[in-house]
Amino acid sequence: MRSVSAHLEADVHTSSDVVLLVAAAHGASTEDPAARPEELDVRIDGVPVDLTELHGPHGTRVHTLSASPGHLTVEYRAEVSPEVTPITADPLDVVTYLRPSRYVESDTLVGLAGAELRGLSGVDLLHGARSWVAERFTYVPGSTRGSDGVRDVLLSRRGVCRDYAHVVAGLLRAVDVPARTVSVYAPGLAPMDFHAVVEAYLDGTWYVLDATGLAPRGSMVRIATGRDTADTAFLSTYRGGVTLRSLRVTATEGVAQETEPDDALVQLA
Repeated sequence: MRSVSAHLEADVHTSSDVVLLVAAAHGASTEDPAARPEELDVRIDGVPVDLTELHGPHGTRVHTLSASPGHLTVEYRAEVSPEVTPITADPLDVVTYLRPSRYVESDTLVGLAGAELRGLSGVDLLHGARSWVAERFTYVPGSTRGSDGVRDVLLSRRGVCRDYAHVVAGLLRAVDVPARTVSVYAPGLAPMDFHAVVEAYLDGTWYVLDATGLAPRGSMVRIATGRDTADTAFLSTYRGGVTLRSLRVTATEGVAQETEPDDALVQLA
């Protein structure tokens, strides 16, 4: 079994609408979701609050709440079966994940991608985009802002997992390969946190790419899937003021997996 958890604390300054994306996705596992050992506890000043669960694409589970001023705590834990069935491709996905998006301005990368990935196709093209980012970027926590998109990151050549994922997705979309971003729990990740990777479409199948190379792809647990971080952020707030104070994430697997070769084809559950 894969054990995952997230604990976050935040100060709610004024009444706010809060959106959480911390629960492991449903729909990809062979297990019965209702039977999954799982708990999501959300409180304001120690008092439980009501949650609404909404279902997004690819098994994404969105939890919303109306938060009154006070101290917000979110506690999530789950045991997820490693017996999984990869999510099947949908024709609409191919169209959706070819388009430019808020953080992945792929239409501005056509020249760059065409020059740097020239002559590559199929599997080689997927790994060419991944390795181009891996070789040219430096992983530096705190080096980018939450508003930075692909163009900003390309100028600095520094960033964190979400920035790496945005650039890989942008390069692939720019050469007409559907690519999407996925937030995951990642056993083996150091330092531990929520992690962001890319899924690229090839011959009817989505394959996971991670230019950071920080965790084994085969043990990752899908949380949310979308065009970019705008669709997969673990916490979003609207109509109010909220300050995140702390975040703690854990992800472990009963049997540790070795990191796969960079050019291996791996599917995410």
